[in-house]
Amino acid sequence: MIYGTIPGVAAPVARMVMGVDNQDDLAKAAPLFDDYVERGGNCFDTARIYMRGGCEALFGEYLASRGIRDRIVLIGKGAHTPNCTPEAARSQLEQSLEALRADRVDIYFLHRDNPEVPVGEFVDVLDALHREGRIGVFGGSNWSLERFRAANDYAKRTGKTGFTVLSNNLALARMVEPVWAGCVSARDPDWLRYLEESGTALFAWSSTARGFFTERGDPSRAAAEPEIAHSWHAEDNFERRRRAIALAETKGTSPVQIAMAWVLSQPFATFALSGPRTLEESRRNIEGLSVTLTESERDWLDLKRDQP
Repeated sequence: MIYGTIPGVAAPVARMVMGVDNQDDLAKAAPLFDDYVERGGNCFDTARIYMRGGCEALFGEYLASRGIRDRIVLIGKGAHTPNCTPEAARSQLEQSLEALRADRVDIYFLHRDNPEVPVGEFVDVLDALHREGRIGVFGGSNWSLERFRAANDYAKRTGKTGFTVLSNNLALARMVEPVWAGCVSARDPDWLRYLEESGTALFAWSSTARGFFTERGDPSRAAAEPEIAHSWHAEDNFERRRRAIALAETKGTSPVQIAMAWVLSQPFATFALSGPRTLEESRRNIEGLSVTLTESERDWLDLKRDQP
């Protein structure tokens, strides 16, 4: 397992992060979690909105049964639309901690932004929760670069803790249309430049474009896979997919692993969020961490050069 470090987080964070967003019950989820941990995984991503808190309760039960809270890095998210307010950020965090049977989360994201709220009000409440020891480092998920910068400008002016982590989409395939309302990508050049220059760590959701690099992403399957078609079908993405397939054959791996390697090969700290439903999917994703790309291969996959 490849690890990365984030200032303010006590333990190294595995570059592949296990998402806890749709598990039926502990009997089904526990073997998946156990295998991930046994293979070196140590970071889990949760959110208050997932199954209306049900996933947090399930994962809290899992943590209590295994006694491994001190061995993992725990991500929490709250204040999702339509309850995206500073007050909801605090109240939902309290609900999350109770469900998780934890006294803090190591990384905390505002799950959405609300441009109608002055950005300083969000910074104020997150800074207070940080000082209280309820959250470690924090930032925004699905935030615009303008608002993210404004949050850190406010924090600097007022002597408060700023945003040091981001969770926007980043994938080899360009997100043509938002997967869900309010989704934001970090793929545009200004975001990528900011991430590299600022040292902000990116936790990339839908890091392999939700199945686009499997057989489900074939353009002939648009009718059978409308969600993939809606967000990822475009001629430039089909060419990226063709190149991923070709490079995977050369390297003796899969296109999904190539797509994940592209995210992890960026010149800034990236962590790939993954939501496997089976042991096979989880193990395939972990194996993808061993795939490395040269800079020229990375740029060729992204159509920036004609040869790898």
